[in-house]
Amino acid sequence: MKAIIPAAGAGTKLRPHSYTQPKALIPLAGKTVLSIIVDQLKQAGIKEIIFIVGYLGEKIQDYVKSKYPEIKAHFVHQTDRQGVGHAIRLTRNIVNNDEVFVVLGDTICEYDIQEVVKSPCSMIGVRKVDDPRDFGVAEIEESGFISHVVEKPQIPKSNMALVGVYRIKESEQMFQCLESNIRQGLRSHGEYSLTDALDCMLQTGAKFKSFKVENWFDCGKKETLLESNATLLKKFAPATDASQYENTVIIPPVSFGSGCNIKNSIIGPDVTIGDNTTIYYSIVKNSIIGSFSNLVDIVLNESVIGSDTNLRGDSRSLNIGDNTSIDLG
Repeated sequence: MKAIIPAAGAGTKLRPHSYTQPKALIPLAGKTVLSIIVDQLKQAGIKEIIFIVGYLGEKIQDYVKSKYPEIKAHFVHQTDRQGVGHAIRLTRNIVNNDEVFVVLGDTICEYDIQEVVKSPCSMIGVRKVDDPRDFGVAEIEESGFISHVVEKPQIPKSNMALVGVYRIKESEQMFQCLESNIRQGLRSHGEYSLTDALDCMLQTGAKFKSFKVENWFDCGKKETLLESNATLLKKFAPATDASQYENTVIIPPVSFGSGCNIKNSIIGPDVTIGDNTTIYYSIVKNSIIGSFSNLVDIVLNESVIGSDTNLRGDSRSLNIGDNTSIDLG
C-alpha cells in the first residue's frame, strides 16, 4: 500500500503565512500539519508516500527528507492546479496498481487507522456536520456502505461530510475514472474533484464502506487553526519546566521549541512557540508564534505570528506573516 498526500494548494485563507510557508508546514502543537499526517501513516506501517507539491514545494521536499529519511518518498509537482482529482491523476505511474491511502495535506483526523488499513474493502472517512454544502457529501446505506458521493451540493441529501481520508483498493479503477472525467471536462465548482471519480467508481460497481472519525481538525484559516492548536496541545504538549525561563509564569498547555529565551513573561494557555524565539516582558495566550521571532513588551491573544518576526509594544490581535518587523510603541 502506498499513501498519497496532495499538498499543492496555495492556502489562500491562511495568508499572509502561506506566502512564505506551505499550509502543510504551519506549526501546530509543537508539530506541523504534515508531520501529524505522516506519523499516523507510519503508525499503520505505510512506508512509501507520494507527496503532491506545487507552491513552495521545495520546502515540503526539504522538510520530508530531513525529518523522515527512513520513508520512501516521491515528490510529484502539480504546476497547474486544477483540483485534487487532477493532482492524484499525476501519481498513476508511481502507484502502479497498488492500493492507495489518500489523506489531504490539510486534513488532521483522529480515527483507528489500523482498522481502516486492514479492512477487506475500500473505505471513506466521514463526519456529521451542521452545514454540508461546503464539503463533499456521502449518502450512506444502513449497512454502512456508500451509495453516492457528491462535491459541495447545494441541496444535500445527507449531512455526512467527506473528511479527506480515503483507503482505495481499486486504484486502477480510480485512475480510469479520473482520466474519463478529465477527458470529458467533468468539473465540480471549476475543478476536477476526487469526489466525482469516487462516484464514478461507485456507479461502475466499486464498494466503499464509510468510517466515522472521532475528531476532525480544520487548519484552513486563522480562527480554526487556533482552535485546532488548542485542542491538539492538550494531546501532544509535554510538561514544561517553568524554572528554565527567568521570572516567567507558564499556564499549560503550551509547547516551546528548542533554544527559546523567555523572561519576565506570562505564557499560556494554548500557545505554540517555534525554535529559537525570544520573548521579554510579554503576555501571550491562545496563539501560535513562529521560529526565530522576537517579542518585547507586548500582549497577544488569538494571534498567529510568522517566523523571523520582530514585534514590540502594545496589545493587539494579529495575523502576521514571516520576515516582518513591527513597532507598535
